[in-house]
Amino acid sequence: MKRWITIWATLLVAMVGQGQDIHFSQVDADPVLLNPAYSGFYEGVGRFGMVYRNQWASVSIPYQTLAVSGEMALWRGAGRKGLSVGMTVFNDHAGTLHYGTTSGHLSIAYYQPLNRAGTSILSVGLEGGFAQSGFDPSQAEMEDPSESFTVQTVRYGLLAAGVAWYWQAMSDLHAKVGFSVRNINRPNISYMQLDDTHLERRYSMFARAEFRKWQSISLLPVVLWQHQGKHSELVYGADLKWYIEEDGAREVSLRAGLAFRHADAIIANLMMEYGAFLFTFSYDANVSGLSVASGGIGAFEGGMVYRFTSGNKKTKRIKCPQY
Repeated sequence: MKRWITIWATLLVAMVGQGQDIHFSQVDADPVLLNPAYSGFYEGVGRFGMVYRNQWASVSIPYQTLAVSGEMALWRGAGRKGLSVGMTVFNDHAGTLHYGTTSGHLSIAYYQPLNRAGTSILSVGLEGGFAQSGFDPSQAEMEDPSESFTVQTVRYGLLAAGVAWYWQAMSDLHAKVGFSVRNINRPNISYMQLDDTHLERRYSMFARAEFRKWQSISLLPVVLWQHQGKHSELVYGADLKWYIEEDGAREVSLRAGLAFRHADAIIANLMMEYGAFLFTFSYDANVSGLSVASGGIGAFEGGMVYRFTSGNKKTKRIKCPQY
């Protein structure tokens, strides 16, 4: 009976965790994971990205999360007007029961310049998806072998929407700001087949700017605020970016910085851009109350983004920064 209680207590913790969305520390390396309205904010005709996260390895069997995304421009007009579609797939799991979630999403975004110069662009995006959460009962040790789990998986649909604004104030200053809402439909995720556990709406506000006051060095401050249910998250920090080569055909840059997830973690990140590729790495040093058990070890993240080009020569237009 004690083991039975322990199993259900473990599942209860997992369900509380499932009440919160998957999130990454690399908040905008692959921005479509943050806001569907960012689909289309890239140079070229498409973009592919993937990121892997391993969290709390020192505490228990770690949370492991993988996200893969792909975007394609359907149409582009003058002044950065256009339409883009995207697809994202998420998978995460943790613990001896392999509790986890797999989801797939489709998105569409329309972006419209607000002035003739195309230095101010507004984008709106919609996203719909389907998810399945569950666990492996074969790994559970039951006190009474006749006992079993009635429901092992839950399936539900997901809806999201977002808006984003890109602004180039001058040649050495540009910024983007976005707001999105996920889980608009608040799907039921109860394993008891009751209408008492929902995936709460997640509200996200994000801002990133780039100040390039030096010839080859720029400063990129960032702020991210998210709220879901009773939980809130605030991330703030800044990166320094070094432009090593800018000949148009092969751009090379290196970026490093620190960010702080308020009362939770210090995030160190490193990014390298080489032509159409962007390679990313980050590490979370845990500073919350869990640090006693975790030894300060939080999460490792690694990712890659590739931008597809049309093969045409570079035209004179507003360049969308690869943050």
